[in-house]
Amino acid sequence: MDLSLPPVSFIGYGALHNKTDLRLSPMNDTRLKMMEAIARRRMVAANYNGNRMMLAPHLMFERRGDLFVSALNLGKNWRSEDERRLGHFKLDGLGAPEVLEDGFEPLPSFEAVAPREDDALILAI
Repeated sequence: MDLSLPPVSFIGYGALHNKTDLRLSPMNDTRLKMMEAIARRRMVAANYNGNRMMLAPHLMFERRGDLFVSALNLGKNWRSEDERRLGHFKLDGLGAPEVLEDGFEPLPSFEAVAPREDDALILAI
């Protein structure tokens, strides 16, 4: 009995109308680690724009052919607990990600929906 599933296809159009077919792009290490962190509610340490960051990833989404993760930057100084919100980080910009054993609680205001109407939700906690 064959229990394999057909490949999932997410087709989008990026800048300059470059067609991106995610069926053909490999499941790279960053994507797999971020998916694991979201599924297990684990913090991630990663490089982004030259800084090492501690992130609490809440969801992954696709926008115009690029993958992003919405995460709370735990190293950012917030004026109050109520001000804390998710930032959107392009997966291609995240380097040397490490899934940590430290867990996190989702933000109380978190809703498992893509940030924009034309974004495609991939995975959420």
